[in-house]
Amino acid sequence: MDIVCLDLEGVLVPEIWIAFAEASGIPELKRTTRDEPDYSKLMNYRLDILRQHGLGLKEIQDTIAKIDPLPGAKEFLDELRSLTQVIIISDTFTQFAKPLMKKLGWPTIFCNSLEVADSGEITGFRMRIENSKYTTVKALQSIGYETIASGDSYNDLGMIKASKAGFLFRSTDKIKEDNPELEAFESFDELLAAIKKNLG
Repeated sequence: MDIVCLDLEGVLVPEIWIAFAEASGIPELKRTTRDEPDYSKLMNYRLDILRQHGLGLKEIQDTIAKIDPLPGAKEFLDELRSLTQVIIISDTFTQFAKPLMKKLGWPTIFCNSLEVADSGEITGFRMRIENSKYTTVKALQSIGYETIASGDSYNDLGMIKASKAGFLFRSTDKIKEDNPELEAFESFDELLAAIKKNLG
């Protein structure tokens, strides 16, 4: 029994925080998990910047409403879901993910949640579980699934390396150089072919 575990941002959709950094004109918000391996540190840094600029959930959701999946992502996901079970495992938040899941045809996503005040200020965040991508893959394996995983960032490496097959997708040169044992792909066709080869 196989199950494919995919990262969301950078793999299927553009990076939400980069899009918001561009929309808001705040370049500091372009920092992502490709740059900062410590996710809690990264999120606290982001929330501090939002507070300084008086920005909240609504402003970010307005940007997300304009984001479309990466070209070819929905077709890739549709074909993959016709072959096997797929779960998106993301460190994003339910309040961000919903409009993107609609555009991707409502795939299953495991992610986190934001704490939001009545004013719309994002006051904190709740991680579903520590080291969620690796932990989720290990949990799926414990109930009889073999996992195949792909992602682009530091926080994807745990689930990629813990799976029977794992691939980097459109990752950074630094991450590829630091993990030469991992196959790295740039196109959905290549990634789909590699996953198909490892199914069954």
